Amino acid sequence: MIEMKKRKRIALVAHDNKKPDLLEWVRYNRALLAEHELYATGTTGNLLEESLGTEIIKLQSGPLGGDQQIGAKIAEGQIDFVIFFWDPLEPQPHDPDVKALLRIAVVWNIPVACNRASADFMISSSLMSSEYERLLPDYAGYRDWLQKRSDA
Repeated sequence: MIEMKKRKRIALVAHDNKKPDLLEWVRYNRALLAEHELYATGTTGNLLEESLGTEIIKLQSGPLGGDQQIGAKIAEGQIDFVIFFWDPLEPQPHDPDVKALLRIAVVWNIPVACNRASADFMISSSLMSSEYERLLPDYAGYRDWLQKRSDA
């Protein structure tokens, strides 16, 4: 298990066509989000920081590796959940990175909101303001299998 503290570490990501939606959502939820540690990919982080006047930990832009940086932080236990306003109608040049980010979130049992409605439900949960024991999948069998393959 990994303990999520009351102060959550939240990754905020948005494709270009969804940045205005994310900005509006973040402004609406400014007071609640200010109580947490916010991470964002490059361009989104700059926009959020300007709009909110609060510090955002900014990573690379998505196409330059920001999605993968968030994925790495998830694997290292440094992100508690992801708000990712993605555009399902617009092809993305870094689509494999987006899929990898969503996959790693599922692998490590990280809550993910991909639209405003799911983000609203997630942050209005009673778990948002309390500690939470996030269960980690047991990958011991998989790791043993990998070790046996590499030993062969």
